[in-house]
Amino acid sequence: MNSMLGLVPSILMMASPILICALGGMISERSGVVNIALEGLMGFGAFAAATANVLLEASLPGWSVWISLAMAAAVGALVSLVHAFASISLNADQVVSGTGINLLANGVTVFLCQIIFHHERTNSFRQGMVAGPGGIYPTAYIALLLLVAVWYVLYRKPVGLRLRACGENPQAAASAGIDVRRMRYRAVFVSGALGGLAGGCLVLTQTIEYKENMINGAGFIALAAVSFGRWIPKGVAGAACLFGAAVAFSIYVVNIPSLRVLPPEFFSVLPYVITLVTLVLFSGKDYAPRAAGQPYEKGAS
Repeated sequence: MNSMLGLVPSILMMASPILICALGGMISERSGVVNIALEGLMGFGAFAAATANVLLEASLPGWSVWISLAMAAAVGALVSLVHAFASISLNADQVVSGTGINLLANGVTVFLCQIIFHHERTNSFRQGMVAGPGGIYPTAYIALLLLVAVWYVLYRKPVGLRLRACGENPQAAASAGIDVRRMRYRAVFVSGALGGLAGGCLVLTQTIEYKENMINGAGFIALAAVSFGRWIPKGVAGAACLFGAAVAFSIYVVNIPSLRVLPPEFFSVLPYVITLVTLVLFSGKDYAPRAAGQPYEKGAS
């Protein structure tokens, strides 16, 4: 029992970036734009956070981590505007647009690493985010605050009602005076900021540098958490915790003698197997916003 309780800080550390990213994906899809680019946005955010922390930790000790997180969110938000422009202004296929950003992320970040640090990763930073009481990182509290804030805005503020209307019936929303395209732009922008922030949280708590493929599917797991969580905040939170627990367990399992007979690769793929199983089980459920993935054309019936 004590060993399982000891996993709680690790679960929260793994789940926090997934939850933050999934909240961003949920906001975007609630407005009607599917954001497949979460993986790439996390990559850009992780690169920005690692680079900022390396460059600032000597001159701004204690502040560099928080500035790095802000940089991660800003970079993620700016990159997301590419997806917003393609999918909203140009009515491009949202899956293709998001996939393009995912493919772009690795190439661009590694190229910038070579320019800034002269090798295919950032320099290692001496200190990332420091765990607090009980071994719990501040990222867990950030994720919790964002969860409450997103729930409040979506279900207790008029802007949340307007955003959800754009994802359910954009033509009806437009007839009520809502600027659907502007609302979708804002949703994708916020989604990008949260995706970038999630990447920053990941790199500052789980690694000491940014390198190629370090996101390792976390953005896609976050996307699955949106579907598994039925596009509602509490469901997304539960799904993120489940996937975070699977990742933490896959790392901890090497300490269980009775399970060492199995190859370590079996446990490495466990989080992704759970993701696939949940997607299969819930893919037939009609919980998604009805207009998610559909381009909005003004005046169309």
